[in-house]
Amino acid sequence: MEARAFIEITRPHNCVLAGVVGLLGSIVAVGHFPEPVKALLVFLVVTLGCSAGNTINDYFDYEIDRINRPERPLPRGAMSRKTAFWYAMALFAIGLILASLINVYAFLLAVVAYTTMFLYAWKLKPLPFVGNLVVAGLTGATPLYGAIAVGKIGLAGYLALCAFLVNVAREVIKDIEDVEGDLAKGARTLPIVIGKKKSAYVGAFFAVLTVIASFLPIKAGVGLSYLAMVPVDAIILYSAFLILRSQDRETAHRSQKLLKISIFLAVMAFMIASLVR
Repeated sequence: MEARAFIEITRPHNCVLAGVVGLLGSIVAVGHFPEPVKALLVFLVVTLGCSAGNTINDYFDYEIDRINRPERPLPRGAMSRKTAFWYAMALFAIGLILASLINVYAFLLAVVAYTTMFLYAWKLKPLPFVGNLVVAGLTGATPLYGAIAVGKIGLAGYLALCAFLVNVAREVIKDIEDVEGDLAKGARTLPIVIGKKKSAYVGAFFAVLTVIASFLPIKAGVGLSYLAMVPVDAIILYSAFLILRSQDRETAHRSQKLLKISIFLAVMAFMIASLVR
């Protein structure tokens, strides 16, 4: 067993980013930085939940990762599956304890989100499109969690909608990238059921919907601060163009990575809009 596997299996860069998005959701909601203790709790609850979710996902995805991600800790033998399971449970438990210190609504949302993460990894992930919607919903709930923690939704509601839509696009495109391993496991993801080309159209459709939804804050009076979203929209549209042009694994990987970057950039754009509003 490798000690570093306990960090690596959580995919810390993704989880720290998720924690930052949760914290930025608080800032977007109230238009200023929340009190330090609450800010730290939001960051930790989201980061720990993401870490536990990634770990339990690797536990259930052991066979498929032997094909798609052989370098990950479990396929290469750096950690046992049993250890990974109980490690995930411990991370979930610590996250819920911290969530209970914020407020009752933040605790309940954490319970729902954590339970959904487990169910997704266990049963929902292989279902055509259902798994995509679940992951997108969890991502959209991240900035919303920060908003609920500070007791105000504000522009975070629009941000959550955009995060949901762009993540539906990203998850569909990611399934296009992972078709080989999913086929070997017998999963029935959208590209396997309807084909890569049609799935590319679905992903591109949700990418365009994201761009359309990104205009909604203008109705809330953000004014010229919307311009911060223009380069983000351009990245999202370019990603859609890439996957429509080609559905090979390399292009799908590039497209979904661009969408992942656009999520963080969109949060920053919404934060700018909320601060200068």
